[in-house]
Amino acid sequence: MERHINIHDYDYPLPEERIAKFPLAERSASKLLIYDHGEISERHFADIGDVLPEGTLLVFNNTKVVRARLIMHKESGARIEVFCLEPHDPADYERAFAVKGTCSWSCIVGNLKKWKEGAVAIDFDYEGHPSRLEARIEERGTREHIVRFDWNADMTFGQLLEYLGRIPIPPYLNRESEEIDNTRYQTVYSKFEGSVAAPTAGLHFTPELIESMRRRGFSFEEVTLHVGAGTFLPVKEKDAADHPMHTEHFEVRLSTVEALLANIGNITAVGTTSVRTLESLPVLAWRIHNTGTCGDEVIGQWEPYDIPREYTGRDALAELADYMKRNGLERLKAATRIMITPLGFEYRIVRNIITNFHQPQSTLLLLVSAYVGDDWHRIYDYALQHGFRFLSYGDSSLLMR
Repeated sequence: MERHINIHDYDYPLPEERIAKFPLAERSASKLLIYDHGEISERHFADIGDVLPEGTLLVFNNTKVVRARLIMHKESGARIEVFCLEPHDPADYERAFAVKGTCSWSCIVGNLKKWKEGAVAIDFDYEGHPSRLEARIEERGTREHIVRFDWNADMTFGQLLEYLGRIPIPPYLNRESEEIDNTRYQTVYSKFEGSVAAPTAGLHFTPELIESMRRRGFSFEEVTLHVGAGTFLPVKEKDAADHPMHTEHFEVRLSTVEALLANIGNITAVGTTSVRTLESLPVLAWRIHNTGTCGDEVIGQWEPYDIPREYTGRDALAELADYMKRNGLERLKAATRIMITPLGFEYRIVRNIITNFHQPQSTLLLLVSAYVGDDWHRIYDYALQHGFRFLSYGDSSLLMR
């Protein structure tokens, strides 16, 4: 089946001054645009419990942003920035952060032309001992390179990044990371290290807001999807269907699948990363339905579109839960490249979406359009005309169909 999406149909004027460069003093003080069955209104995010349907199950992405930017230097003094994207050896996130002494990562390198050969390094003190971190390029690619790190301090690579690294705030903020970003570019429920970008829809939640909603009967589940740098990649192709989606690794627990099944029809995804995780589950279930296994290969960009419409979210979750029980799996790990577009994508799991306002001509705007149709124009026009702040540190929207 041929697919075509003119990316210029998903453009809108975004003045620089409407991009939120810093977070508000209070997380839940951000504005909330409400799209409810075509009607648009606004409140503050702290009021979200008054707007969501009673008994809603909210799904968070509990990934934690890694201080993935390392500023290193050559012996000549040249400044080299190494941006760690995902682990290469060991390839598993948990092992990669726990390893000591040496590891390899897929990285983006800034000022690469100055790093032809040899090592770059950071000299630092750790617990009173002079220490050194060195990096060498093992394998050069077009955009990403395999970089080997070696260090002599008695610390894991996760501790090393926490000690020496910088939070990789989005490039469109056009500023260096500051101390405030170390806490505010993390959700309050972040747990598992692995992302190079925050699941920003969740930045508006506070522990107090979550607890007050819990007391009112709302329930919460968590999935883990590690957000890659590909989330910032612009769609360069005029036909967005030719845009190669990036791979992101995710994990879901059996107890979460069962909770989703029990609440199907009343599930709110907090952020596009939660959407991508939840809407990847029917693909795994459809594989099980047809082959008896969910397979090891990455979920393909267009794979969800091959699932028959009559195969419902309830069917998918039931099949997935049964498979996990039969195989003694308490959690399921997979990777996804799904591209959610207005070209007939069927939302099977997600009923409502909480999300920020996204960049023009982005795959995230396509995801929103797949949910609200052409009404995305009305939503974004309203936000622009009513003083909403845009992008990662900006205001929020609640989309309900």
